[in-house]
Order: sequence, then structure tokens, then C-alpha cells
Amino acid sequence: MDNTAKLLEIFTNDPLGLLEVKAKSSPARNEDERLTASFEEINGFIDKHQREPQKNMKDMQEATLFSRLKGLRENPDKMDSLQAHDRHNLLEIAQELEINSIEDILSGDAFGILDDDEDIFTLKHVPKEIQMPEYRANQKPCKDFEKFEHLFKACHADLANEKRRMLPFANEQDIHQGSFFILKGVMVYIAKKGRTEQVNGKTNARLRCIFENGTESDLLLRSLSRELYRNGRRITEHDEKVLDKLAGITNEDESTGYIYILKSKSTHPDIQSIEHLYKIGFSKIDVKERIKNSENEPTYLMAPVSIVSVYECYNMNPHKLEQLLHRFFGSSCLSIDIFDNEGQRHMPREWFIAPFEIIEKTIEMILTGDILEYRYDSELHMIVGR
Repeated sequence: MDNTAKLLEIFTNDPLGLLEVKAKSSPARNEDERLTASFEEINGFIDKHQREPQKNMKDMQEATLFSRLKGLRENPDKMDSLQAHDRHNLLEIAQELEINSIEDILSGDAFGILDDDEDIFTLKHVPKEIQMPEYRANQKPCKDFEKFEHLFKACHADLANEKRRMLPFANEQDIHQGSFFILKGVMVYIAKKGRTEQVNGKTNARLRCIFENGTESDLLLRSLSRELYRNGRRITEHDEKVLDKLAGITNEDESTGYIYILKSKSTHPDIQSIEHLYKIGFSKIDVKERIKNSENEPTYLMAPVSIVSVYECYNMNPHKLEQLLHRFFGSSCLSIDIFDNEGQRHMPREWFIAPFEIIEKTIEMILTGDILEYRYDSELHMIVGR
């Protein structure tokens, strides 16, 4: 028997199956599946919270997702393999350019919205959420920039004098007419907010955005919010703002009182341990005069208080505004028994657990009427769609 015949007999006569060799499964597929699953956790977080995960050291799960997303954005190979699953457009990295003039904007397209191809504000692999006009935002020189230039100078002065602050962008409800933001190092002013449309709980509107470098763009609200989540900050309102139902205050307008926000200086452990605890109240007299005896009044938790903000109201019913605020934050009302100097039991109903920035935003939304579309989520400490 020749060698070939011997080998054939050996391979065909293997009753124990010792010569059967199964191909190993490819580890590459398992790695791809694990990568996709880890990315879907990030997508799931955004589906639930309507924002990207932040570096939140009080929530290690969110901090982990933040670090994971950061790592993916630094790995081109992983970004390419995840494109089909990137329904929130997380892996589109806009080109960073130094901006010194209008020419830099027009020639370098730092905001990525002048190309003929799809730009950074165009969603990919995402079902269309809201039926808005089929129209692409354009960035162009602002022909009437002189009307806005003084607003930017005033805002810079307010920041320098600490009358305004820069905070992380956290809510798309912060985007309203008259607000300021920092996008990739450039100050942006919202000159106009168009008609609001809402589908499936999502709100959108066309904006007129004026950039400090002398350009403007007509972005959608949700497009701008996505970029601010990634590369922006919001600038707070002026600390000495006035709540005015009409545009402009004259000698003929009537001051009707004050809405104030206070923070307790109580040393009681049950009060001192509560984060974001504020009193929202109304006074017809000067607030400093109103609170001078706070340590002896149950409504102030029998303790000194500090003034966080005061809003002088003109041509409106501030008591009604106070009621609307109390109703909006009703689910986060403090429930505690306070005893006065005579031992009488009281239950103050004007203290609420909500971040100051959210209270401030709620006041603005009440005045604009946008509040009807939203509610306060006391668990997330956020304003969310109804």
C-alpha cells in the first residue's frame, strides 16, 4: 500500500473522532459585539436623559460612560466600526480651527456648516424626530451686526464684573431669545426664536444666532443644543434683571413687588444636608427688610437666610407668579416640621428642592409662555417635556 492510500485509510477510519478539528470562532466578531454593546449603553443613557453623559463623580456609572465615550472619540478605528449604531451623532468630530476674523470663518468653516456635503449639524443614522422644513442652516456675514455689537460688549463687562456667570450647558430650555452662549470659544447671541413645533415630546424652532465674530446662522434649536452639549457653555442672565411683562420700563410703569429666592443658613442637620434647597417667595417691601427677622419666623425655618436673587416685577401680579412657581415645583416641596419660639408646630410650604439655575429658567419660561409645554422632574432635577 502506498503512502497516499495509508493516509486515506487513517483519515477515514477514525471511530473516536480524534482527527476532527473544528475551526475556532473568530474573536474579532466577539470583540465587535462587545464594542457595540458598550456603545449602546451610551445611546441608552442619552435616550433616557436627553444629554450626553458628564464627568459626574457622584454617579460612577455616568462617569464611566463619559470616559468610554471620550475613549471612542479618540479611536478612529472604533469610530468607523460604530457608525451604523451612532443614532445620536456622537462620533462626528468637527474640525477645530483658530478663529481671528470673519475671513477665517468663511474660508476655514470652523463651525462646519458651509460645506456642500453634510455638516456637523446634520444627523446621520437617526430617525427624523420632527417635521421641520427641509432646509440647511447657513453661516454668513451679519449685515446688521452693529445692532448687536454693544450687546456682546455689555455681556463681556457683566462677566468681568461677575454679574453674569458661565455654566455648563445642561438644558435645551436654556435656549431662548436674548440668551448668550459660548460655542467653541465664540460668544453667541440668540436674536430671534421662531415658531415652536413639538412632536413626540420634542420641541424645535428655527433660531437667528449672531456670533461675536460678525457672522450669523439660522440653526435649529436642537442642532444648536447638540453642539452646546459637546463644545459649549451657557451664560447666565444679568443678576440685577427685572421681570417686565412689557418691553421697556418707563416712569408710567408700576412696580408691583418682588419675587425672591433665598438659601437657608440653618445649622439643623436635616436642613443643612439638603442640596439645592431654596425658598421662593413674594414681598411687597424691600427683601432685605422682609427677612431681617428670619431667625424668629417659621417660614424662614427659624434661621438666618441669604438672598440668592431678587426680581422686581412691573405691570404684573407677582403673587400669581409666585403661585405658578410653587405649583411647578410642587413635587419637590420640602416636607418638614418647624417649631417656633413658643413651641407651636409649623409646616413651611415655600421651600423647594431644585437647582437655582432651574428656578431661574422657570421664571423666564413663565413670562414667555413656554412653561405650558414642560414640567419639573424632581428625580432628575430637570425641566422636561410634558
